[in-house]
Amino acid sequence: MTIQRIKPGPRMSGAVVHGNTVYLAGQVAQESAGKSVTEQTKEILSIIDSLLAEAGTDKSKILMANIWITDMGTFQEMNAVWDAWVSPGNTPARATVEAKLATPAFKVEIAVIAAK
Repeated sequence: MTIQRIKPGPRMSGAVVHGNTVYLAGQVAQESAGKSVTEQTKEILSIIDSLLAEAGTDKSKILMANIWITDMGTFQEMNAVWDAWVSPGNTPARATVEAKLATPAFKVEIAVIAAK
């Protein structure tokens, strides 16, 4: 099987497609870095939509999501955005943990695995 790398960089690719599985790297908000969890989550989910589309799939095919937030006190704020975005009836397996991210400006990071 071939491997397709989407938005490859020197350290990682935005997404990697192998067979009928799409693996997205952890996505963080660039435009809304330092802003609210709501704004960052919206931006990240938009990035995920774009990467999935480029890979030939969409959010209804997400199998697993890993979410890291810097403050579990913002869990409900992040979930409000997630719940409005996620495909009804197609919710993926998911884990959410509190973690220190690469820079204090990042409050949320999300990585997903999807089927094609």
